[in-house]
Amino acid sequence: MVIKGCRQCGKTSSVRQFASKHYKHVVYMDFHEQKDLKSLFQGALSVDYLIVAISAALPDARFVPGKTVIIFDEIQDCPQARASLKFFKLDGRFDVICTGSLLGVNGYRSEHQEGAVGSTPVGFEMIVDMYPMDFEEWLWANGIQSPVFDLLRQCFEQETPVPEAIHNRLRQLLLEYIIIGGMPEAVKTFLETRDVNQVISVQRSIIDEYKSDMVKYAAPQDRSRIRECFESIPRQLSRDNKKFTYSVVRKGGRSSEYISSLQWIEDAGIIRRCYNLSITELPLGGNAIQDCFKVYMADTGLFISMLDDGTQSDILQGQLNAYKGAIYENALADILGKMGRKLYYFQKPDSIEIDFIIRYKGTCTPVECKAKTGNAKSLKTLLRHPEKYHVSHAIKLGDYNVGRSDALLTLPFYMAFLLKKKKKKEQRCSPFLYVQFLNPFLCVFFRQNKISRPPPLRLRTEISPEWQSTALRTIERPSPVPPQSRVRPSVTR
Repeated sequence: MVIKGCRQCGKTSSVRQFASKHYKHVVYMDFHEQKDLKSLFQGALSVDYLIVAISAALPDARFVPGKTVIIFDEIQDCPQARASLKFFKLDGRFDVICTGSLLGVNGYRSEHQEGAVGSTPVGFEMIVDMYPMDFEEWLWANGIQSPVFDLLRQCFEQETPVPEAIHNRLRQLLLEYIIIGGMPEAVKTFLETRDVNQVISVQRSIIDEYKSDMVKYAAPQDRSRIRECFESIPRQLSRDNKKFTYSVVRKGGRSSEYISSLQWIEDAGIIRRCYNLSITELPLGGNAIQDCFKVYMADTGLFISMLDDGTQSDILQGQLNAYKGAIYENALADILGKMGRKLYYFQKPDSIEIDFIIRYKGTCTPVECKAKTGNAKSLKTLLRHPEKYHVSHAIKLGDYNVGRSDALLTLPFYMAFLLKKKKKKEQRCSPFLYVQFLNPFLCVFFRQNKISRPPPLRLRTEISPEWQSTALRTIERPSPVPPQSRVRPSVTR
């Protein structure tokens, strides 16, 4: 299995924690820090040869079939290690878990770089995307318990207001999430110190690491353009029309110059694109305009750290004026994107502008986000003309409690995490496969792959014959209802 995600989103920590709990022996190799280990994969890639080579380089390594897991960390720095996954899969004696921060960028490395040799083992690996902590996980980290989540879901489904005390607490946690985001190190620092300045320092060090990757992994002719695209994001979102424009990157800039640079940043998991729709109708992807889009940072905390000092305080005090719209839009893009949703919006010049369009409950659903309050004129226009826009209901998120006005559902902004895609209910994993909130995806992989550890519980459906039914039958409420001819007259009862 290969776990792909942006830098510092918790991949290594999650994998090592899981491995230490569920395997007797863990063989860990970091190709970013231990560069000499890459030479072990320059020769033969047979499992027997690699075991000998690795055990010679790592004296503490123990290879016991069924009890050893091998971790290849930052595998994008060693393409041949990825090529070896095919042979480990065919051999079957050892489980292998890999992490990679830039696997979406030209596969591994640009062709100009030394050592960019190797092949992708198609059909022999499972790639899983990992994101920074989402808003629901942020609530968990802040001690919000299951009864509160149950209450929120109840209020959401029944469209009833959230109790005032809980409402105010979640409003505050939302504001904190907007400035902290979901990068695990930033969250940990905030929870331990409550010092926003220390959090900003962590966030900006991550941003610096992103910029160094742009130099390290990108082709020489693209490095400056990638950085220009990245640094232009706050300026792009400050405009009334937040559509990404190449002339904002650099005066006179053209799509042909920067399109590949922007794609590099997206493939690295740093940003998300939000495409304009030609019409508000399903399927959303089929109606997307490919050359008309907005760009949001994948993590709201990193986005805020790119703004001026003091922005964090302004957010907490609600003193952002015109720019607050961009901040809340990026926050909603963060929440929706970490659900695995692709992002879409709808805009017609000088008439209609809808922040986001999602598929919800099988229908095309407009979603408007407001920093405070607003009339949502565009939403009302769509709802007044269902024959034209194919919209029967809409959602408005803002500084409100739960309410409804005809086809418009109003929700507090912190309830956005409840707009998840409907999934089929699954049986819980066995205790062996329990993983903490940062790495639930590992359960999916190990349910689908043969391992020598205690297997997960299998889903099965058992149908009992009618004579074994435990349903309670009474004379007053018979089931099935007897024929009328069998019902005795009331006088004889």
